[in-house]
Amino acid sequence: MPFPVDWSPVVSPVFPLAVRPLPLWLGHVLRTQRAPVHGGAVLRGALAMLPLLLAVAADRPTAGVPAALGAMFAGINDRPGGRRSSVSRVGVPALAGAAGLLIGSLLPAVGPPGAAMVVLPVLLGALGLLAGALSSTGPVASACGTQLLVAAVIGAGMPLPEPGGERALLFLAGAGWALLLRLVLPSRFLLPVPPSRRRTSGGPYRYDGEREAVASVYAAVAGLLRAAGGNRAPARRAALTAALDQAQDALSGPRLRRYASSAAERRLHAQYAAALPLAEAATALAWAGEPLPGRVAEGPLRLAHAVRTGSACGALPAPVRSGAGLRALDDALLAAAEAFDHRPGQSLRTPRGRPGLVALLRRAFGPAGREYGFRVALCCGVSAAVALGLDHEHWYWMPATAVFLVKPDLGPLVSRVLSRAAGTVVGAAVFAGFFALVAGPLPAVAAVALCGALIPVATRHFAAQTAVVTVLVLSLVLLAGEPQAAWGRVVESLTACAIVLLVGHLPLPGQRGNRVRDAVDTAVAAAHRYLRHVLAHPQDGAGRGMLRRDAYRSLAVARSALDLSAAELPPVAGRTAEFEEVAGALERLVDTTTACAVHLHDRGAALPPSHAERIAEHLAALDAAHRASARSGVLV
Repeated sequence: MPFPVDWSPVVSPVFPLAVRPLPLWLGHVLRTQRAPVHGGAVLRGALAMLPLLLAVAADRPTAGVPAALGAMFAGINDRPGGRRSSVSRVGVPALAGAAGLLIGSLLPAVGPPGAAMVVLPVLLGALGLLAGALSSTGPVASACGTQLLVAAVIGAGMPLPEPGGERALLFLAGAGWALLLRLVLPSRFLLPVPPSRRRTSGGPYRYDGEREAVASVYAAVAGLLRAAGGNRAPARRAALTAALDQAQDALSGPRLRRYASSAAERRLHAQYAAALPLAEAATALAWAGEPLPGRVAEGPLRLAHAVRTGSACGALPAPVRSGAGLRALDDALLAAAEAFDHRPGQSLRTPRGRPGLVALLRRAFGPAGREYGFRVALCCGVSAAVALGLDHEHWYWMPATAVFLVKPDLGPLVSRVLSRAAGTVVGAAVFAGFFALVAGPLPAVAAVALCGALIPVATRHFAAQTAVVTVLVLSLVLLAGEPQAAWGRVVESLTACAIVLLVGHLPLPGQRGNRVRDAVDTAVAAAHRYLRHVLAHPQDGAGRGMLRRDAYRSLAVARSALDLSAAELPPVAGRTAEFEEVAGALERLVDTTTACAVHLHDRGAALPPSHAERIAEHLAALDAAHRASARSGVLV
């Protein structure tokens, strides 16, 4: 059995020196995501590069390069979830990438002849300012901003014979082919669906992503019930929030009508709706801090299995109806059993939960959007100016690398830089070694297809993803007719790393931590709306459920932003460290509000004095944490 690695301090009786834990900014580099990788995603990644093979077979390899780039970005943006939601996750950024290629092909013609060294960095910086500001509004917008900028840089610098409009169409064709594979091929090997249930379950894999997301909610409810009364309960509650967020996203993809139309989709929406009261009851029971009998988790586990297989849930073990929390859990199980065993007769309204255009623009041009947009503009403009000033043949590599590195979605800044540097070196070495043994377009196409298949696996760590993408991009450059430059790629990537590291820690006018502050302020406002509604309208279950989802989702976003900031270098992390107290008080307030909601909804029972005292205590702690942060200069 291998010796487990533990970075916690260990004191040896023989060696008095203690092994200190790694700092957060360095320990983050060693973390990997543990999400499962399904064989369907690997197969789609390889098949997505089929347009490149067709272009090479037609003796037009340069035409396949934009298509392969579109497929590559589609593979990076593809994540587990519903098929409908993948249309926005993959398709909308693909439109932005096609627009970027078109814009980039027009940029060299702007300005007087011979002024490209000045005009191009300025134009790319202005485009980076807009793309960076829009990227701060959400994950899909972040993917759109990244593809827009990277494609614009490639369109301006990669010498392809095709005109800009044709490049954009080829890019869309590659991304559209990858999206079609996502919609047609199964996502994973599924549990067998009985033939008698295939009509109501949507066939063997039509709603596989949605079914898995809803089933994960019931499994997370069971995990929280099992962890009640132990030290793992907070982590299980966070996992339940993440499962609910993923299920909500999977069921709320773009559609032509606002209501779910098919019987299978209505059934999934009913099952998701039935999970919300269960999640509320489980959160209240975990908040009480008392261990629960093991059988209380059996019901949610059976429901999770029923969602995955499309079968009936059957008889569910009922918990002891002692206390408001257990009564709420029992009522939620009975309602869930009815929703599972009866076909929904009405067309359920689909979850919305998306901010409007005005709210998105307000966030984009707010303090967080302006700060991030300015840093993206600096990184993109400065790296382009340095590359053009050094007269590099592949000058577009440097700003394209900088655009990826400046994305906070990929981890803390130092972690991104170290992972990018390591991944680029490894990828360049693999590419140079492989093409020292073979030559020709077919090995390059094989390398691209292999890298496409490895992208879903490599997304577990940024360094692995960088290595795979480096081999893929170098292979595409070779197919485009440019000379092989693996080690030049290393030098330019390391230069871009240095630029992003410098700009990322550059003190700018105003205050740092706007992204964290905005996320925390949004979560505080959502928590207050939730609390006011629970106290004023305790019997309004539907309204309470919407506000509870908003509160926990906003809290998860704030906690994620805070954890990301805490893993930065100490000078940067210190500017947002005061938010830790705010986030802790906020989590306690939202959990207590949920427990109060369960008690108030229980046959019109009055709020116990102990709950009222806890609410007042958490409100006072939250207010004190806010004021302490304001005095430290973090809040404005």
